[in-house]
Amino acid sequence: MPIDANSLPPDAETLRKIVVDLAEQLDRSLAEQNKYQSLLRELLEAQRNRKSEQLSKEQLALFEAAWQARSTEDESAAGEDDDLDGDASAGAAPKETPSQKRGGRQPLARHLKRERIVHDLAEAEKHCAGCGKNLRLIAEETSERYEYIPASMKVVQDVCLKYACDCTVRTATKPAQPIEKSTAGASLLAQVIVAKWADHQPLHRQEKMFERHGIDISRKTMGGWMAQCAELLDPLYQLMKKELLSSKVIGTDDTGVKVLDRKLPFARIGRIWPYVGDVHHPVIIYDYTPTRSRAGPAKFLEGYKGYLQADAYSVYDAFFKPQRGMTEVGCWMHARRYVFKALESDEPHMGPALHLIARLYAVEERARALSLSAEQRLALRQRISARLLGKLHQYLLELQPEVLPKSPSGAAVRYALNQWEALTRFLEDGELEIDNGATERANRDIALGRGNWTFFGSDTGGKTAAVLRSFIASCKRCNVEPFAWFRDVLSRVPAHSITRLTELLPHHWKPITCPAQV
Repeated sequence: MPIDANSLPPDAETLRKIVVDLAEQLDRSLAEQNKYQSLLRELLEAQRNRKSEQLSKEQLALFEAAWQARSTEDESAAGEDDDLDGDASAGAAPKETPSQKRGGRQPLARHLKRERIVHDLAEAEKHCAGCGKNLRLIAEETSERYEYIPASMKVVQDVCLKYACDCTVRTATKPAQPIEKSTAGASLLAQVIVAKWADHQPLHRQEKMFERHGIDISRKTMGGWMAQCAELLDPLYQLMKKELLSSKVIGTDDTGVKVLDRKLPFARIGRIWPYVGDVHHPVIIYDYTPTRSRAGPAKFLEGYKGYLQADAYSVYDAFFKPQRGMTEVGCWMHARRYVFKALESDEPHMGPALHLIARLYAVEERARALSLSAEQRLALRQRISARLLGKLHQYLLELQPEVLPKSPSGAAVRYALNQWEALTRFLEDGELEIDNGATERANRDIALGRGNWTFFGSDTGGKTAAVLRSFIASCKRCNVEPFAWFRDVLSRVPAHSITRLTELLPHHWKPITCPAQV
């Protein structure tokens, strides 16, 4: 409502109150405006498929200059570089230089079967009209190309011979099948599972693909197969969970998935939680919960005592009380994301912060390049990262009163300072990671699949997905081909000794050639 200058009260105190009230309204308006501008910017970036938070060398150089201009310390960033390079001599190996990409066509895969086709001259062309002699073979020129053989299906007949005498009848038995009295063998079940949860092919597309081969398998039938396979593999899933809970550090996160509910006219949102084990327990376990409440991760992590690396979601707070026995490890990827989102609206303040965070990651990259042990990586962090974190912490404290609390910059500063103890936890142990990137990568496959199969049919379907995705992700982490693993394990597990199930876990698995596998 516009203010009429002629109707303003003459009292100075009343005028002061009006000015204060207008200033508060302006602050709220600006905060709301910044909020919507930030949301609009994120939507536009998502529309342009701009997902990366990587900065160019030119941007980082500008931010470094801004940091040097602000810093009052005598030590320059160049000195920090010298320290970082100097640690190469303390590492186990010299700095590796990336190999140059070879030009030209790369050789075709060596493990594939070769079919040799010889192209010869016609007999008339093997005689020289000039000298009258016959041409002799002096060499051969060989070139290679890929040819694709479409997938094929076959029907296996199990014939059990029956014998008898005057007093008895004996019948041979066939090997136990993954799903008794089912028309699907282990290899077909493996194909359906891998196509759905590794290649993100929803069942209705697989149904059409089978139709092209003249085979009628409905999506409902395939859905039933996956539920039965998840039930069959549940003992292995529980064993992997036990392996996970033995880790020193577990990374976790969550993402939403639509779930159909007959009681509702719309799809509600369920949650998938990946849990990533440490380097000594290379398993990835997914858990499904109907809601995002604390009860889900609390039940899954019951009895676990160790480091838990996650974002600042409030449901985790109760886990970090002394009696619970878990220690929080922060994620610099999340902290950097807040700073990056505020960069466009406040580059002078956020640029130097991003420069220091980039230097933290440079230390981690150096440790990976040198293949440092946990002890060596810890020493490198305490030598360089600890000093960088001290500078960053001081900078954020100085920056806090300079930015509006509800602005993107204020949110970035507040997140980092509130999480500071957890964000610096990686300085305590060389086996801790600087961020929760492994868990975010585990969520990425769920996000990719979600754009294809769209939803879970029920809460039961969510639990089935969690079990099967756990084996896919663990195979991927251990460089195990998931189709080969599922085909082998599904054919073996019905008759496998329960005391030797550990042999079938992806990081222990060794295939056994079996004629019965088809």
